[in-house]
Amino acid sequence: MTRIRNFTLAAVAATLLSGTALAETAVKIGVLNDRSGVYADLSGEGSVVAAQMAVEDFKAAEKGITVEIVSADHQNKPDVASTIARQWYDQDGVDVIVDVPTSSAALAVNDITREKNKVFINSGAGTADLTGPQCSPNTVHWTYDTWALAHGTGSAMVEAGHKKWFFLTADYAFGQALERDTTAVVEAAGGEVVGTVRHPFPGSDFSSFLLQAQSSGADVIGLANAGGDTINSIKQASEFGITQGGQAIAGLLVFLTDIHALGLETAQGLVLTESFYWDLNDGTREWSKRFAERHDGDMPTMVQAGVYAGVLHYLKAVEATGGKDATAVLAKMKEMPTDDPLFGKGTIREDGRKVHDMYLFRVKTPDQSQGPWDYYEQVATIPADQAFRPLNEGNCPLVK
Repeated sequence: MTRIRNFTLAAVAATLLSGTALAETAVKIGVLNDRSGVYADLSGEGSVVAAQMAVEDFKAAEKGITVEIVSADHQNKPDVASTIARQWYDQDGVDVIVDVPTSSAALAVNDITREKNKVFINSGAGTADLTGPQCSPNTVHWTYDTWALAHGTGSAMVEAGHKKWFFLTADYAFGQALERDTTAVVEAAGGEVVGTVRHPFPGSDFSSFLLQAQSSGADVIGLANAGGDTINSIKQASEFGITQGGQAIAGLLVFLTDIHALGLETAQGLVLTESFYWDLNDGTREWSKRFAERHDGDMPTMVQAGVYAGVLHYLKAVEATGGKDATAVLAKMKEMPTDDPLFGKGTIREDGRKVHDMYLFRVKTPDQSQGPWDYYEQVATIPADQAFRPLNEGNCPLVK
């Protein structure tokens, strides 16, 4: 039985302004994600906390907006995600679904949201198809995607001389998209893919796959997986002495919580691409410390930061339109520039792609770290106009 949790965050009493009561708008937000599996740490309850913080920081109650948040575990299964999304939209009065890691689940929710003319703000899924062939006028893809990851980490690894690649790929929509997009980057830069193997999702024993990669003659093993799968892949690669033998590991999607689970002794030197890091600037540090106080001391991932920023922008559009009509709110979200302390200023394109800077990081050595969660050193900033796939290359039917 899927558990759904409810939070009422803002209750509005009769508010008077210049003698006239403000119209009250009741909004219901559904945080749909993995609450018990391989993506629970990077998403899960932390995304609910982030959504709560967005409502509170926006001061929704003072602006005549009541907000209720519900959450559910989609178990990384598209059929479960579809069932919950339909129930939320048809029976429970949910207006917007946020987060949804696992690309197959996100693509399912993408279709249902369009059918029901609701709002979907995705932070957790990676597939760039959400703003490509599967783009929808009802979906905003906020935090990152496979194109951005491939061009960030993939380009950096090839430029560093790692020309021959072998992919260890999670066998579902996200892994396949990440392998596809990284292969394009590698080959365009003069590299080659010497092999690929796809593992079940989720996986636990990667030994046979890693041994194939080790014997392939590749310079670099590209991990086209995420969360617990990435953690286990890197741990087992270390146990087999793969990096000590001269092959590099490219974690094509690595989260802060993955590094925390691995430890710096194992993860040091990994190059990765993210759109958010808690220690980037004063704004990210202040928010992240407040988040950690509410989430067992854990610093936020970029997925959780994306939930906060996406909910904040959605509420700004609700206020600006004076209601929650999906068509009007989505139009306003794309019309208004985005601006928040976590991602800075940005825009939402007509294909639904939220555009902002991305960052290339290297994981610190144990000696370089100054304390808990001090894991990254910034290698480069990828400007917003270069970080995501050009609008005219995505084959999105919404783009004229």
